[in-house]
Amino acid sequence: MRALCVFLGSSPGTHPAYAEAAIATGREIARRGLTCVYGGSNTGLMRLLADTALAAGGRVIGVTIEALRARERHHTGLTELHVVPTMHERKALMAGLADGFIALPGGIGTFEEFFEVYTHAQLGFHAKPCGLLSVNDYYAPLDALLDNAEREGFLRASHRTSIFRAATPEALISRMLAGQVS
Repeated sequence: MRALCVFLGSSPGTHPAYAEAAIATGREIARRGLTCVYGGSNTGLMRLLADTALAAGGRVIGVTIEALRARERHHTGLTELHVVPTMHERKALMAGLADGFIALPGGIGTFEEFFEVYTHAQLGFHAKPCGLLSVNDYYAPLDALLDNAEREGFLRASHRTSIFRAATPEALISRMLAGQVS
């Protein structure tokens, strides 16, 4: 694995643990010599992730869209910044640059990005690991929803258990690198 794509909030969230997790994730990605791919924003958890990875000597690639760049919501100090016309192109480029995906706490955009790569893995379009960093049990309600989808016959058990999970970035990245689904 050479690069991890991280989906996370462009807001800081309400709990200090979310900021701590973004900082720890950026530090851990850099420590392992991996490239961090993310949405290119200079706000919220996204900025903390990028700034920390860069400060730790890591490479950070941002992918944003022209509309956000025009509003100066992009990070100007990244290793690379790609600007594309649409969100579809943004997600495709991020997926192409990454060898795995991690979702930290975030909102609708984070959910949508994660579910797209998770769906593509289920369909066999890629074999890249997908992981949830469940800081402060943030993803416990999602796990309950997925459990229900499996019980009701809408999600195969093998697809349900293919998501890597951990409460710390160190544990999550280690599991993903080792192929040990939690």
